[in-house]
Amino acid sequence: MGYNFSGGQLKDSFNQKLKNFVGSLGPAISDGKKIPFADSDLNYALELQHNRFKEMGLDVKYELYDRDKRSDASVGAEWRDSRYESFVCHEQYGLKKKITRNGVVLFNDNRHNVMYTTITDVISGFHPDNESISCPNCGNVSTLAQLQGGCPYCGTTYKMTDLFPKVTGYHFLEDVAPTSGEHKSRMWLFILGGVVHTILLGIFGIILSIINGEFDATSIPMFIMACMFMLPIYGMGTGFMAYGVYRLVRLFVVGPRQSAGKFGTIGSRRAFEERMKRISPEFSFEYFTSKAVSLIKTAVFAPNEHDLMFYKGADLDPYFKRIIDLNYGSALGLTDFQEAYGNVYVTTNAFFDVLYTLGDGIEFKRDVFKAVFKRRLDIPMDMNFSMTKIQCPSCGGNFNAIQNKYCPYCGKEYNIESQDWVLVELSRKQPAANAPAPNNKQA
Repeated sequence: MGYNFSGGQLKDSFNQKLKNFVGSLGPAISDGKKIPFADSDLNYALELQHNRFKEMGLDVKYELYDRDKRSDASVGAEWRDSRYESFVCHEQYGLKKKITRNGVVLFNDNRHNVMYTTITDVISGFHPDNESISCPNCGNVSTLAQLQGGCPYCGTTYKMTDLFPKVTGYHFLEDVAPTSGEHKSRMWLFILGGVVHTILLGIFGIILSIINGEFDATSIPMFIMACMFMLPIYGMGTGFMAYGVYRLVRLFVVGPRQSAGKFGTIGSRRAFEERMKRISPEFSFEYFTSKAVSLIKTAVFAPNEHDLMFYKGADLDPYFKRIIDLNYGSALGLTDFQEAYGNVYVTTNAFFDVLYTLGDGIEFKRDVFKAVFKRRLDIPMDMNFSMTKIQCPSCGGNFNAIQNKYCPYCGKEYNIESQDWVLVELSRKQPAANAPAPNNKQA
């Protein structure tokens, strides 16, 4: 396995898919639309989140806008192992969130972020997403990418190997550094404010002198000269220093606030891979992280977590049912790793920025969840593409078993052992350092 901090540019074919993903993220959360070129787990989690908003009677406007106006995202890191080639991309985006109920604004946030996305591809094998194929059920021709969501003609659902390349994960971190354009505009805003402030102070001083009878008319020319030259120069210096203080506050307040409690996760990648690679060389910590975050989100937003094929744990705390937004905090700490009875159990601490309902309002918190994942060790990863029809073994009905393990026709459980990670425990740990979201308007 190789890991590299590259700082390069994303290849053109991947960059176009990333742009499509970014442009579709807002409509997916606000309107429930599907995202092209996204991991199926990620898409389903977003669908459930949209439904959570609707169930709570909330209207959400979720809008991404490009802050740095760059044409392409930068690659911060890339890695390869025996199965995957993955790229962590980053670009400076703004994110507007506005949540209302019956026209009343409950939450309003416009935060400057760095958006991190992970794009994963298979090293070998072919990319069949644009290949045409006849639906085995009705015979109509569609692309394999179209069939992933079910045949557009007859609705038949298939169990299909993921099509690569695809976006397997995304998250936001508040940006402590402005873009070059933001830097210039903010700096001049501070300087202008300093100039106006010093001139107003000078005028206020003259007014006090007049009131106290201390003003000498012969001082008027000097006062005019001061307002034209001395006070603006002094104000510019004051504004520039104030901007420097503002930058330092952002650096030493926002940064540590986001990192609270996360330093203990350092070394988790190496610990996971050293143990997992001895078992099977196909496993990647980055791909596992993307999978883990998607499974956590899906379990949180599902109406009933026990209807999910991958969830094997106890009832979730009612707290999770009040969550309406989960942003991965860029830290997944490995706390335990066990092998038992042909399975591997991985215990993690997952950090999230959380929005949850509180009475008639919405509150922001930084939380830590304990999540335990299990995977069978006797099922190797298959790098070849495959597609099979999902069919209930009891009645023969076709349905989406990925999203519901019970047949909607006969009610029998579609109990096929998962060939991937399953979530066996999810609980809320002691919250990390909490802070209100900036520009947050709460009821």
